[in-house]
Amino acid sequence: MRMLTLPLLTVLLRTAVRADDVYPRPDWRDVPDPIASPHAVPGGMLRFSAFQPPKSLNYYIDSNTYTRQIFGLMYETLLWVDSVSTEFTPGLARRWTISEDKLTFTFELDPAATWSDGRPITAEDVKWTFDQVMDPKNATGASKVALGVFGSPEILGPRTVRFQARESHWRNLLAAGCFEILPKHAFEGQDFNKLDFDSPVVSGPYVLSAVKEQIEIRLSRRWDWWAGQRPSMRNTMNFDTLVFRYFSDNENAFEAFKKRQVDTYAVYTARIWANETIGEKFDKNWIVKRLVRNHEPISFQGFAMNMRRPPFDDLRVRQAMAHLVDRETMNRTMMFGLYFLHRSYFEDLYSRDSPCPNPFYTFDVPRAKSLLREAGYTPNPQTGILEKGGRALAFKFLTRDGSSEKFLALMNTSLREVGIAMTIERKDFAAWMRDMDAYNYDMTWASWGGIIFRDPEDMWHSREADRPSGNNITGFKDPHVDALIESQKNLYSVTERNAVLRQIDARLTAAVPYVLLWNIDATRLVYWDTFGTPPTVLSKFGDERSLLGYWWYDADSAAELKAAMDTGDVLPHRPVRVDFDTIFR
Repeated sequence: MRMLTLPLLTVLLRTAVRADDVYPRPDWRDVPDPIASPHAVPGGMLRFSAFQPPKSLNYYIDSNTYTRQIFGLMYETLLWVDSVSTEFTPGLARRWTISEDKLTFTFELDPAATWSDGRPITAEDVKWTFDQVMDPKNATGASKVALGVFGSPEILGPRTVRFQARESHWRNLLAAGCFEILPKHAFEGQDFNKLDFDSPVVSGPYVLSAVKEQIEIRLSRRWDWWAGQRPSMRNTMNFDTLVFRYFSDNENAFEAFKKRQVDTYAVYTARIWANETIGEKFDKNWIVKRLVRNHEPISFQGFAMNMRRPPFDDLRVRQAMAHLVDRETMNRTMMFGLYFLHRSYFEDLYSRDSPCPNPFYTFDVPRAKSLLREAGYTPNPQTGILEKGGRALAFKFLTRDGSSEKFLALMNTSLREVGIAMTIERKDFAAWMRDMDAYNYDMTWASWGGIIFRDPEDMWHSREADRPSGNNITGFKDPHVDALIESQKNLYSVTERNAVLRQIDARLTAAVPYVLLWNIDATRLVYWDTFGTPPTVLSKFGDERSLLGYWWYDADSAAELKAAMDTGDVLPHRPVRVDFDTIFR
């Protein structure tokens, strides 16, 4: 379905909707997805490498990337999103209306929309799901932000439901139309925080078929999926079976890939891309190597600092930390200079013609020492550790991935030089998530996916700083940023909203809630040559996960690969670089 080509809750109508409008427009037609290949063949299996087993398959409870992917394959939203234009299209709802004041949204469900057990999808399901997400006892903090502007939906008929907003906001249609609907009759009476999806009733193209704890999750294609015959679904969702195989870190996943235990691998480690995608399997093109540049929004990553407690409640300490991370050396010596260094939380807002004016935090030990002196820290004569009021400047770095430790080792060199004591506390992903949900940490490495139409509220508004299981993990609070967030709620122009976001970006950079790190503007991908792909390889806005909706198993390619490996022959070369705009016209 279209929602797989682009992370949900990232798209909006490009302009303000007209009053009292009915959607879709009378001239709208459901047409084939222009990215999907007409050569796609249904069937086969794809084994996808994923990281860190989820604590739950309920995305409302476990808001990580791979849970979102699996959840979105099983459950659908009222509205879908066009893969190229990013306009809303019918999903579970075949029609929707928006009131003149943009506060009332009414959805009419498609009579063809049914659950996998044959029961119709109804307005009761919509209301029940909303009420569960908004129930204070459920750990659904991140989803409560956008939906919190609405009261409980009003049921107008078996297939008609109305949302009433308390305030106007450009994201209201997005919020009401793009949260996954769950089956009331299947889950009512269960603890929402502990929903069991072993034998779920679903609405989407895939259903959970097998779970091996901590190892893999299998989904099976539903060939009786109610929306499978829509023209826009043609040549998409091609695999009979999708396997999400979990690994503790990138290194283990890559080793499994080379042994053909998984079929495709997204390369997030520069060393692997630069030094290890070589040898017979690569030289003879048995493994295909692609670098895809499309319009995927640039994310940000950094060392998040918990501003709710010492020592990172002090701005000068956070500024000092930003000067004590030698990003330049890390990029040059550990990542082969393949990354650009962040100076913004919203990199897409700037360009070569309109450069980012934010200060760039360079590695500067003397400046860090000066800031720490200003903060009142002096070295203990016996230990050399900085202290203030008898309290040592010490913190724990909470990590879930052993690959981060080489970066932390270099950082620790400069920390010891100035008298800061850092200890590394490594936990598995589930334990790390529990601590993050409760904000029980000092510093951690956090990476956030980029979005097209950014909504800063859930991550940066003061009222989200203390909501459990939320996205404001640093506890950032700034009344000026709150006012800026409020000011953009009624701006339906993306250009105007982006102007406000640049002001927010300046405040964030000055406050240093993260030690910003680095990023790359392309998806690096390797895969065994057994698949057919569209010419663009990935979608317009998606990362490697978008291949799940567009690729297919190619029996001819698989046979050619087997023959080549048996005889040592070379397969045809495919260009490494793929530029979406060059290919897609």
